[in-house]
Amino acid sequence: MPSPYRAIFAAPGTRGFSAAGFVGRMPMSMLGIGIVTMISQVTGRYSLAGGLAAVFALTEAAAGPQISRLVDRYGQRRVLRPAAAVTVAGVAGLLACVRAGAPDWTFFACTVVAGSSTPTMGALVRARWAAIHGGSPELLHTAYALESVVDEICFIIGPILSIGLCTVWFPEAGPLLAALFLAAGAYLLAAQRSTEPPPHPRGPHSGGSALSSRGLRVLVLTFVATGTIFGAVDVATVAFAAESGHKAAASLVLATYAAGSCTAGVLFGLFRPKGPAALRFLLGVSLMAVSMIPPLLVGNLRFLAVALFVSGLTVAPTLATAMGLVEQLVPRAKLTEGMTWTITGLAVGVALGASLAGSVIDSAGARAAYAVPASAAALAAVVALLGYRRLRPVPELELEGSRSDEQQHHEHDGHDRREGRMA
Repeated sequence: MPSPYRAIFAAPGTRGFSAAGFVGRMPMSMLGIGIVTMISQVTGRYSLAGGLAAVFALTEAAAGPQISRLVDRYGQRRVLRPAAAVTVAGVAGLLACVRAGAPDWTFFACTVVAGSSTPTMGALVRARWAAIHGGSPELLHTAYALESVVDEICFIIGPILSIGLCTVWFPEAGPLLAALFLAAGAYLLAAQRSTEPPPHPRGPHSGGSALSSRGLRVLVLTFVATGTIFGAVDVATVAFAAESGHKAAASLVLATYAAGSCTAGVLFGLFRPKGPAALRFLLGVSLMAVSMIPPLLVGNLRFLAVALFVSGLTVAPTLATAMGLVEQLVPRAKLTEGMTWTITGLAVGVALGASLAGSVIDSAGARAAYAVPASAAALAAVVALLGYRRLRPVPELELEGSRSDEQQHHEHDGHDRREGRMA
């Protein structure tokens, strides 16, 4: 392992929570597609399958920041396990209803329950990295780059695993494994208390929503546009492969997109960041916009794969930089919520991009659908440019971040002792 990555794992407990976060993050790419595959196999109704997936995604997007706000206030251990338990119960109810042939409304009810309490594991893990390496920007930069790579790996493995289990084993197998991953990841992460960030029940920066930060609003809007790129590319590529007579090759082409992002993310973590994070973010979003032009011009799957690999090189570095920006734009007491808002923006954008690309495909064909991600990328660059001044670090947050790790550790220990006396 290259030295910067070895350095971030030198702190005790980092390997453990990183592994737990990977396991707990798998469901983010498995549940939605697993629900679609399961319902379409059992009922043959793709409209019902798509409706359930949309309800789950929207419910999860609405509830995620609220769950993370509770995490910031009460701590990961106290919120993570019950939240994950509710999601697992919702998924279990859905599987039971599908198996029993229950009415459609029961499917939607269970899906709402599952989505209303799903913890954003990526934000929880990044918050732990921030608590450990907050005093070392170089190490935190590498940690965030690593997490962006982990996200991509989950999105490569998860859908393949979920679809494969549903089709080869039994229809409910994909969502079932996703629920088991979430339960195991939540339990293992919550058990590692030594690396848990201290909760912030009170304080001058603990009230209200993290979205009160103007800079965070810029990031969220940019991420909605960025998510639109991802969702549209997925749908357009599947349709393009089908029109080319090689629909099965779509997964391989999309894998090159993720592979480009993984490659860039790993390399990005090896270098020390230079210049303001806001400027690096603006540069990354701008390069992302330029990189979406070649897919508009390609005529076959081979060149499309190359074009998407190049486009993927811009993804992980931009996302890693954005997560570093969140830490500069919101108080530490709202860090998990702030990171969750950006991930929520991505999720909303993915759903929007898939819908828009589908409409264009129906009316003008798959090749024309690549205008959707190209337009979304241009919009993301415009939003980032117009909001650039708002992405500068807030002075009072810099002062807050200058507190020593020893003081934060002392506060956390005091909180644990008080909990012990209450118990």
